[in-house]
Amino acid sequence: MTGRRSDAGYADLMDTINRDNLKRSVRVIFSDGKRTGRILAARPSLLLSGVTIHLHQKKAAKIRRKAMIRGRDIPVMMFISITSRCNLTCSGCYMKERPAPAGPELTLDELNSVISQAEHLGISVIAFVGGEPLLRSQDIIALAGSFPRILFTLNTNGTLIDDEMAAALAACGNLVPFISLEGFKGETDNRRGAGSYDRILAACSLMNDRILFFGCAVTVSRNNFSEVLDESFIRMMIGAGTRAFIYIQYVPAEPGTEDLVPTREQRDQLNRKISLFNRDYPAFFIGIPGDMEVFGGCLAAGRGFIHVNPSGDLEPCPLVPVSDANLRTRSLEDALQSPFLTAVRRNHRALHANGRCVLRTNPQWLEEQRSGE
Repeated sequence: MTGRRSDAGYADLMDTINRDNLKRSVRVIFSDGKRTGRILAARPSLLLSGVTIHLHQKKAAKIRRKAMIRGRDIPVMMFISITSRCNLTCSGCYMKERPAPAGPELTLDELNSVISQAEHLGISVIAFVGGEPLLRSQDIIALAGSFPRILFTLNTNGTLIDDEMAAALAACGNLVPFISLEGFKGETDNRRGAGSYDRILAACSLMNDRILFFGCAVTVSRNNFSEVLDESFIRMMIGAGTRAFIYIQYVPAEPGTEDLVPTREQRDQLNRKISLFNRDYPAFFIGIPGDMEVFGGCLAAGRGFIHVNPSGDLEPCPLVPVSDANLRTRSLEDALQSPFLTAVRRNHRALHANGRCVLRTNPQWLEEQRSGE
């Protein structure tokens, strides 16, 4: 029982942070009264969407808590890699290093089933990642419309967002787009290809005219650390319309890029800076993975989040392409309690050290857990 009490404490903290993040997002939205008033006047249904999402978040937290009492781990968040395809070839992309898909992409009907199960289990947030998710934009928009109580996020490179796409995304009151970049033009184009930075800013301009709340996902490496935390970058992106910043610490997916991992000092500084930014700027800031010690270890494998790959395999996280359960043949509730995912959760305190993901840097241990040795 001691372990469950400890987990209950971390679950309480996660629920509190989740509620606080939603409240902070609302404050950020209304910090620009003129812009907010203009968008709400054009789409008053957004207010109802916000209330619906808020009420479901509270209900979902209660469902997860009841499951924990029964000995079942239900994550707050689910990542769905809706496709492995992409229109860019970014250097260091983890998707390029993954094995070839074991089967076809989940169909729209299959995705509907997975998300319906997730909603029933109490999963509060679903993030569409890829590849480039907007290669399946019609499916994403259909799914957001089918589940109005779920908060969806969308991680996109932004290069496919034209006027028509921006209007379609804006019609989804429960979908928050995040555009990925590495800082200013030099760093972004160096990783994503020439012209990417200008296309990202053009996409921000289109969304700024229509979407109440969207953000940017910034990959933080040892090299661009000072640039992406500089006041000039933050003010530029806020001026472009972004109201949320997700700082994602670089994890070396590509061999030979280990020296890009932020230093221990940089990671500590990032956590301090995020607290200050949330106080000083009219935007919402969060760090990933953040300070794992606060939660008693790694949040992967269903302890805090889970990942569904394009073929339906249930994996600890997007960076770890290992699974012993596929959602085409098993229910989500059953798959979450698979021997492999259970073993990863039991070792959560040892799975993140010195900025490196132990699940990736110790493949022998990982395979032992998957094979049950």
